[in-house]
Amino acid sequence: MFQLTTENSFDAAHFLSGYDGKCGNIHGHRWRVLVDVCGEKLKEDGQMRGMLVDFSDVKKDVKEITDAFDHSFIYEVGSLREKTLEALSEEGFLMIPVAFRPTAENFAKHFFEEMKKRGYKVSKVTVYETPNNCASYVEEV
Repeated sequence: MFQLTTENSFDAAHFLSGYDGKCGNIHGHRWRVLVDVCGEKLKEDGQMRGMLVDFSDVKKDVKEITDAFDHSFIYEVGSLREKTLEALSEEGFLMIPVAFRPTAENFAKHFFEEMKKRGYKVSKVTVYETPNNCASYVEEV
């Protein structure tokens, strides 16, 4: 089995609604996302001969998916009062609602599914919240 890994990072703020601790406050991270794609066979002819996939394609797609969150405030739908959302909108902040609690674990699954939608055979996605702490998602076989 062949496996390729590419990564991208983005800076964004979030908070964990209902969390009793520091992460219940708005704070930011440099989120680092590593995407592993895999396959049994390499291309046998043409420009892609000897390759599983073109790194430039994988890098472009990972960048598009992750850059959508760059320099934003990510929040779980239903976790903020309407007045809070209105005030932040009036200030012009880039706010991105997500349907999940914005944890590294949930982001790993989210990015896994997004890359899969783009046609990649994804084996694993790892998301670092800090240089020392990460979560990975792999599908059960």
